[in-house]
Amino acid sequence: MERLQKIGKFLFGILVGVALVLVFNKYYVKGKQAVADGMEKGPVEYVNPYMGNISHLLVPTYPTVHLPNSMMRVYPERGDFTGDKLSGLPLIVTSHRGSSAFNLSPYQGTENGLKPVIEYSYDQEKIVPYRYQVYLDDANIDVDFAPSHQSAVYSLTFEKDAPAYLVFNSRNGELKWEGNAVSGFQYVDKKTKVYLYAETDKTPEKCGVLADGTVKYGESSAEGRNAALVLSYGKQKEVGVRYGISFISAEQAKKNLAREIASYDVNAIAEIGRNDWNDALGKIQVTGGTENDKTVFYTSLYRCYERPVNLSEDGKYYSAFDGKIHEDGGHSFYTDDWIWDTYRATHPLRILIDNERETDIINSYLLMAQQMGTNWMPTFPEVTGDSRRMNSNHAVATVIDAWRKGVRGFDLEKAYQAAKAGIEEKTLIPWSGAPSGWLDEFYREHGYIPALKPGEKETVANVSPWEKRQPVAVTLGTAYDQWCLSQIAAELGKKDEADYYLRQSYNYRNLFNPATRFFHPKDKDGKFIEGVDYRYSGGLGARDYYDENNGYVYRWDVQHNIGDLVSLVGGNEAFTADLDSMFDTPLGMSKWQFYSFLPDHTGNVGMFSMANEPSLHIPYLYNYAGQPWKTQKRIRVLLDQWFRNDLMGVPGDEDGGGMSAFVVFSMMGFYPVTPGSPTYNVGSPVFTSVKIDLGNGNVFEIVADGASGKNKYIQSASLNGATLNQPWFDHSQIASGGILNVKMGPKANKEWGLATPPPSAAPMPE
Repeated sequence: MERLQKIGKFLFGILVGVALVLVFNKYYVKGKQAVADGMEKGPVEYVNPYMGNISHLLVPTYPTVHLPNSMMRVYPERGDFTGDKLSGLPLIVTSHRGSSAFNLSPYQGTENGLKPVIEYSYDQEKIVPYRYQVYLDDANIDVDFAPSHQSAVYSLTFEKDAPAYLVFNSRNGELKWEGNAVSGFQYVDKKTKVYLYAETDKTPEKCGVLADGTVKYGESSAEGRNAALVLSYGKQKEVGVRYGISFISAEQAKKNLAREIASYDVNAIAEIGRNDWNDALGKIQVTGGTENDKTVFYTSLYRCYERPVNLSEDGKYYSAFDGKIHEDGGHSFYTDDWIWDTYRATHPLRILIDNERETDIINSYLLMAQQMGTNWMPTFPEVTGDSRRMNSNHAVATVIDAWRKGVRGFDLEKAYQAAKAGIEEKTLIPWSGAPSGWLDEFYREHGYIPALKPGEKETVANVSPWEKRQPVAVTLGTAYDQWCLSQIAAELGKKDEADYYLRQSYNYRNLFNPATRFFHPKDKDGKFIEGVDYRYSGGLGARDYYDENNGYVYRWDVQHNIGDLVSLVGGNEAFTADLDSMFDTPLGMSKWQFYSFLPDHTGNVGMFSMANEPSLHIPYLYNYAGQPWKTQKRIRVLLDQWFRNDLMGVPGDEDGGGMSAFVVFSMMGFYPVTPGSPTYNVGSPVFTSVKIDLGNGNVFEIVADGASGKNKYIQSASLNGATLNQPWFDHSQIASGGILNVKMGPKANKEWGLATPPPSAAPMPE
């Protein structure tokens, strides 16, 4: 028996050993594959916040530290990326591309060196999405920072043998010291305040008010411009600062801090932030491509989470749209969304990977419309209200795009009424929130916005002398918005209204010049303006006729009806020839001359501008005219030329995800040319595998066999096992998960994708 037991133990040991070897081999092989695929790192480790911090003329991106769609956002305060000085340490940036509200300046030395905001020389700066570290080298102070959603923590290490101080500053507001805390507010505008509550881990020896270069100890409150409090710590070497922010009250800021941060441990908060980012970015997993490809991809995806921001605080939120505090009813309230930029691809991307948040965002729009008292859908909602920037009313596109793709958590009838009112009752004049007037009546009667004749003076009230009428851009944009309205009306069973707005959606035809095949400004008498050069005419930003881009870009601004545009220009051959000519037409003058009046029209390939949102769909238009291989080629060329893992890796204004979502979609291999149509155009996948977590256990995968820098052309494709020989697919085919298989090669298969062009608007009703 003893011998049998020994044999049994021996055999058991062998079995255990074999099992361990098998387990080891399984995970060793899996680990080797992960290393080979380049995904052994978490997605956030691929993010480079410095990508695109410098560009030709504009400032495309800031190295923003924040959690996904959170209220707390910061970035270093300097003139631009090459700025040699930091202006204190930021506490919160309240708007995209804005300066910080409040400021923190650590200091060591004699009191005569104290200022409301201290400028620092700096070195060893390191920024990741969830952490900011920098060494203030003249001051000899180490800084470490990590954010939560509505709070953050700083760790400050003082190296000099001198007294240490902290200066808290409200640029325009009030601060007070009480107990062991600084609290107060700063005006963001005349009606909107942001509040602060901050604590330190060491009790200061004394506190005072800094005014006129002198610290008045014993005083504990300051107000007005550069209201500044000084906390004196003696010869402390380390001081921790944790703080909360709020748009409701200082008391709420304290609650936000208590809810999110219980210690002064920057490492712990940074690790939580790292996990949050990996959860968000990990909704899309990519395999293949180069390390730089992954960096460009995940950095672009990170940019799509910078806006809009969640303003809900413990079930309440402040709304600048009526200046009141509201209960949120269990649904977060979002603002700071520049819809003119983000409707094109950022919102469609969110529908795929975060449709619950998209539902809350659309419901936030409806609340804004109601709170403004006009029931006009917002166009540029910010923390201070709707700025009504740019032109057109594209929130209507986000509504119908979400609905058509299965998002049902909002009242479509309410959305229709608000979108309709925003288009019919508010003026179409750019950058204006005035009621409709003569120009709007003219549009309703004649189907276009009239341009001024050369030398004709503006007489219409509310037209900005800077932004002008932008008549072609507004006409084309409104035609698209009216198509979106027609689609919502059809969903609601409003046949007459659906037909009416579908007819209106063809208004772009009223500015089509058949002699030139461009959209051409017309005067109020119905005559085309003479002497228009589609490259240069229109004044600064081409705003006399277009907007930020020239006539070559707006030639294609009919997102809802590309099929009709193909017919207008004379068919497939003429259409693709005109597309080719845009990419081939030179500037015709020096760059400095061209950009002196078209500063947003950078990222040029001929007359095409990769740097501005109206261009984003253009490379996909070959799909509509029988040459999808040219779309595949052009997309890859543009990605390689203009989106790179370096400081100049973004060609123009990124606008809070507006441009980055184009990169995300295009690198995955498809793009939503027409928000409101539940369809996607096929491009050229960069990665051999992309897995998109659609939620509820559903995954859509793109498998691109052989995809590489060289192999950019689709040879064959199948969707969910069925042969795909058209350059588009429907959202319904992937909504519950699915797989798009494409075989890639180095030379174009010019016969692939010719079966059916992507859908366009229905024919105009009789």
